[in-house]
Amino acid sequence: MPTQRLVGSRIREKRLDRGLRQAAVAETVGISPSYLNLIEHNRRRIGGKLLADLARVLGVDTSLLIDGADREMLDEMRSAAAVSGGQAEVDRTEELAARYPGWSRLIATQARRIEMLDEKLRVLTDRLAYDPQLAGSLHEVISAVSAIRSSASILVGTEELDQDWQRRFHENIHKDSVRLAASSEALITYLEAPQTLVEQAGTPFEQVESYLAKTGFHLAQLESDQPDVARVVNEAGFTGAAAQHFQTIAERYAGDAALLPLGPFEKACRRTGYHPALLAQEFGVPLATVMRRLAHLPRDKDHPPIGLAICDASGALTYAKPVPGFSLPRSGGACPLWPLFGALSRPLQPLRLDAVLPAPNSTRVLCYAVAEPQGLAEFDFVPPLQSTMIVFPDPPEAEKAPRPIGVSCRICPRIDCASRREPAFMGIIGKTGL
Repeated sequence: MPTQRLVGSRIREKRLDRGLRQAAVAETVGISPSYLNLIEHNRRRIGGKLLADLARVLGVDTSLLIDGADREMLDEMRSAAAVSGGQAEVDRTEELAARYPGWSRLIATQARRIEMLDEKLRVLTDRLAYDPQLAGSLHEVISAVSAIRSSASILVGTEELDQDWQRRFHENIHKDSVRLAASSEALITYLEAPQTLVEQAGTPFEQVESYLAKTGFHLAQLESDQPDVARVVNEAGFTGAAAQHFQTIAERYAGDAALLPLGPFEKACRRTGYHPALLAQEFGVPLATVMRRLAHLPRDKDHPPIGLAICDASGALTYAKPVPGFSLPRSGGACPLWPLFGALSRPLQPLRLDAVLPAPNSTRVLCYAVAEPQGLAEFDFVPPLQSTMIVFPDPPEAEKAPRPIGVSCRICPRIDCASRREPAFMGIIGKTGL
């Protein structure tokens, strides 16, 4: 029923809430009970002085009879109903809000709180899955607990041990308990530290990427025809190795921007559907250059989120731009199935992979990767390789089923994966009973 047709229903609800007889209300406002009955059943439109008189008799504001419940509150109630799986009578939301405003506000408030808690849970889940330092700290804590439990189970077993062996197991428990205390303290310190201190305490790579994350990985100062790289580097405020690394990043960024000017490149991206190979052919530049440029598009221009990862020939990450649903651990142990690493064995051959990450997020990603030699070609010299990969989260559905892929072996739930290189936390936790 349209909103404007519910005025009569609201009048009837307010009258019944206050225990007023229809005849008494009609007499007070100067109309017949039968006419008021038609109004209350939405068979007569109402406005002007009569509406104001009825609102005064019912003790409510006129706007409440006209507009009903607050639009924002109604939207929140409908959203809560949608999340519940369609069990609520959504078509009667406005009627519920008008008849029971207190309960309706409570529903809306609880819906907001549930949404906030869900977001916190998602953030914590993502942090556990993608934060390499947190994953390493948890691994150390669980390893120490496992060692202590193993030694203690032998000591309390039925088999008699001589004094020498008992002393050795006691020493092992002591050493492992000290290791557990130290690793637990380090974990608590990391979790409680402000995010700014965590960023400042990272490696030079992590410090630079934390700075770039605040700009959306887009350096507008380097998009001009004559970019002042030295000024950009100086304003960033880095020192030591971080400053040198940012200098390299800024110079490469300026070079990419010169080859692929932002305006024409953005138009070509939308025209080609952000396809890196088509863009490389159109502009006549290396594929890796296009990939870096795609990942550094301004985030306020309605471009899709695009992740970026760059590694050297050893597979060590030298640059990473995470996006929702995609992030690789910098401390090692990244899933070997990412085409970023597969490209190293096939230089200059572009790779494409439609993949899906494990639960709980189960994000689908479309990856493009290529490994290219760096520097000028020389005789009797093998140039170093650099692999570049971009990632599009939640791409359009493909004809073939996406290939399962993980983030890190250490936290991947796919225990039976043939490419696994180290035990997962899940297996360790299951064996220790934690």
